Amino acid sequence: MSELIEVQHLTKDYGQGRGIFDLNFSIKKGEVFGFVGTNGSGKTTTIRHLMGFLKAQSGSCRINDFDCWKDSTEIKKSVSYVPGEIAFPDLRTGTEFLKAQAELLGLKSMDRANYLCQKLQLDTSANLKRMSKGMKQKTAIVAAFMADKDILVLDEPTTGLDPLMRDTFLELILEEKERGKTIFMSSHLFNELEDTCDRVALIHNGRIIDITELNDIDNLPTKTYKIGFTNNDDYKKFKRLKFEIIRSQPQYNQVTVKIDNAQINDLIKALTRYEVQYVAEIKFSLEEHFKQALKKYKEGQNV
Repeated sequence: MSELIEVQHLTKDYGQGRGIFDLNFSIKKGEVFGFVGTNGSGKTTTIRHLMGFLKAQSGSCRINDFDCWKDSTEIKKSVSYVPGEIAFPDLRTGTEFLKAQAELLGLKSMDRANYLCQKLQLDTSANLKRMSKGMKQKTAIVAAFMADKDILVLDEPTTGLDPLMRDTFLELILEEKERGKTIFMSSHLFNELEDTCDRVALIHNGRIIDITELNDIDNLPTKTYKIGFTNNDDYKKFKRLKFEIIRSQPQYNQVTVKIDNAQINDLIKALTRYEVQYVAEIKFSLEEHFKQALKKYKEGQNV
């Protein structure tokens, strides 16, 4: 797969530790790439460079082999964008805005826009300026997705959406992924990136700390299980076995074990000898992975 987006040593220093510093990453055609970090970490600054709104002090970013600053007009032909802050033109209703967008894009049909409005339960007859935050966000999403461009750049796109509508939006992302679109999506919510992305980068204080593949998170060589026993005797007997116990809770007759995947059958066989109340796998999450990566980074900074 060819790399559609390339960021190399991208730096914008606003002073006093604010900005982005020496960012390096690339995104392949058809990939969904997540960008996670707290507010003020540099997500929006990075995206504004990709869209050609900001000029880097050093380094570069390219989309489709075009320079994002010098060739921003050319880039916008293949990129749809949902900004972090929604600002609409002086039009009366959502319908008028979307029709104006369609005319600007040269769209001959509103079928896709109508599908998106139905999917997101958006009433476009509402007054554009008086819309709630959630309705404005939906309108911006429809405007971006209706263009049907090859690349989507999304800055915190679920802001203002209720939980059910957030799930609907993530379904849309997966639909676009299935259609081969390349998607760059920033967020501060790990779960929505876990559900949609191929890779995710963590940005902290303007620096990328880690980039990980979701497949690596899902297919770790070890697993962690929480096991509860019916009685204290079985709890004590199990503890004498040679499994790695990373947490014991005698008050609940409960242990947490970490084992290699090759040991799972041995664990199941051992548990048949005891009265087990429950066995639950503790999934290693993207959030936990990044917590560990950030801890290592901070420890390295303090050396």
